[in-house]
Amino acid sequence: MGGRIMASTINADTSNGVVITPDTSGELELQSNGTTVLKVDSPTGSLTIPTGTTAQRPVSPTVGMTRFNTTTGNPEWYDSNSSQWVEYNQTAPYAVEYLVIAGGAGGGRGRGGGGGSGGFLTGTSYTNPSNTYTVTVGAGGAGSTSPSVRGSNGNTSVFSSISTVGGGGGASESQVSPYTGAAGGSGGGSTLWETTTRAAGTAGQGNDGGVNTPGYLVIDAGGGGGGAGAVGGDSTSTQAGSGGAGLASSITGTAITYAGGGGGGVGSGASFTAGVGGSGGGGAGGRNTTAGSAATVNTGSGGGGGGRDVGGTTYVGGNGGSGIVILRILTSVYSGITTGSPTVTTDGSYTVVKYTSSGSYTA
Repeated sequence: MGGRIMASTINADTSNGVVITPDTSGELELQSNGTTVLKVDSPTGSLTIPTGTTAQRPVSPTVGMTRFNTTTGNPEWYDSNSSQWVEYNQTAPYAVEYLVIAGGAGGGRGRGGGGGSGGFLTGTSYTNPSNTYTVTVGAGGAGSTSPSVRGSNGNTSVFSSISTVGGGGGASESQVSPYTGAAGGSGGGSTLWETTTRAAGTAGQGNDGGVNTPGYLVIDAGGGGGGAGAVGGDSTSTQAGSGGAGLASSITGTAITYAGGGGGGVGSGASFTAGVGGSGGGGAGGRNTTAGSAATVNTGSGGGGGGRDVGGTTYVGGNGGSGIVILRILTSVYSGITTGSPTVTTDGSYTVVKYTSSGSYTA
């Protein structure tokens, strides 16, 4: 019969609760345990599909599924790309590549630890047309102005439901124990007294801060702040900890490195060298009478720890760099509706939207 099943050839089969009922009018009905799940009333009539509430959607939906939602009063289909149910009268969600980096932290004062970088997340999200998505660009944390207080943590950056953690502030030389930096997207570097405990980074977003190398209890230097790509460097007998390396992203069409940790600061000893900032914009540590350097803005990098002179005067830590949010969208679906004055460029068939301050994107 050429692969076709004629109504007159189908018999009822109740062995698995399934009944296929033909009749002479051309109607075909498929039942499961007494409930109609598919019905064709005639070749030129209508097709009845499975119905149910939103709560009754399949637990593990797959591509090709379709149903009538009695809660919304609309037919819907399952979009396996976005893992969402989409009504027939809606446009399917479309992909947006993102890079979200939180603000980097400030460095500690006086032989201080470097600030940790802001959390770094990249991936693909799906946006629903006509929905507006918040974009928050986190500010960098201030470098410490007191030898007893850590540098300030950086601030969170957000796109839609994707949120990154601000960097952890670098430790200052006279703070109360523990002498570690603060936890954050990446952890801040320790001060000269800490030899074992690292300030934690956030899993999947950054790395831990550096400490004094075990065995050198008081070596006049701070540890480096953690970076998105590496743990902050530990100080040695001659060198403050370097800032942890950042990570590169090609979301704009060109590989650019972001989110480096700040370098540790040192005292006035002739043999000591301040820690360098991590790749991606981390601030360098200060030496002797030098303050820590500020991180590069809109990189999410940490500021450098401040120095301390021979007379005991301490110098401030550098400020952390503000964060950044970048979106990459096929130009064919890009809406062009934004707030916050982002920079908009193109790369081949894609539009790149770069936010250096907070705003929104309407899909």
